[in-house]
Amino acid sequence: MKILGVGVDLVINKRIQLLIKNKNFLKRTFGPNELKFSKKKMNKTNYFAKRFAAKEALSKSIGTGIRDGLYFKNIEILNDKMGQPYFYKSRKLDQFVKKKFKIKKYDLFLSLSDEKDHSIAFTILIKKS
Repeated sequence: MKILGVGVDLVINKRIQLLIKNKNFLKRTFGPNELKFSKKKMNKTNYFAKRFAAKEALSKSIGTGIRDGLYFKNIEILNDKMGQPYFYKSRKLDQFVKKKFKIKKYDLFLSLSDEKDHSIAFTILIKKS
């Protein structure tokens, strides 16, 4: 395995709290699964803030930022049965990463955390043999 990229992002939760009041922001930034699962969350601000940070961290680990075919909606963060967050590898995201690094297999690792005022995400992108 080879580390291809590392990304981290810190978000001020109040900023996201204001943005999520705008339905257009939600539709542009979050995928259908994220929006569906948000309905079950009591603290929507922190839920969306962590996901926003994760999308930014992933774009940093790839080295492109959000542009050139990589868009917020193409990146979805879901949780497994134990609650661990992970990147859902949509077809668009998968193709983007493989083309950018000229690889066939990769893994994405994600860690999320939040406090009252901030949310943070850390991502590692690894080439699989």
